[in-house]
Amino acid sequence: MKSVKEKPKLTPQRDAVFQVILERDDHPTASDIFEAARRRLPSISYATVYNSLRYLKEAGLVHEINFGDSASRYDRETDRHDHAICNDCGKLVDFDLPDAAKLMQAAARKSHFQPQSVHLTLRGRCPDCCANKISG
Repeated sequence: MKSVKEKPKLTPQRDAVFQVILERDDHPTASDIFEAARRRLPSISYATVYNSLRYLKEAGLVHEINFGDSASRYDRETDRHDHAICNDCGKLVDFDLPDAAKLMQAAARKSHFQPQSVHLTLRGRCPDCCANKISG
């Protein structure tokens, strides 16, 4: 599922933001990215991080994930895939649903929409939170 991205020439600020996202296995928020980028470039501003994220998203180098009113999260994986999010701790993990095209076709038939994409979001409790609930 990991796509190899050819990195365009980036400003030092955009490169710092991009490297933060590439080096993380989770799906950081802009705030998480700002804190990590500031360790690389102490003078970087929050506005610069947001502008860099917008640039990287528009360039197709990162994917922005929105879940309603929650803070956007950023994903280094730009190929089509799905997400599971824990309702208790907010953990977000990637997974790939192999029959997504069939699911999209079925949804199109039912809704009468012309589909452009499908992204499944599974909400529930992650294994860690389930274990903590049982043991705690």
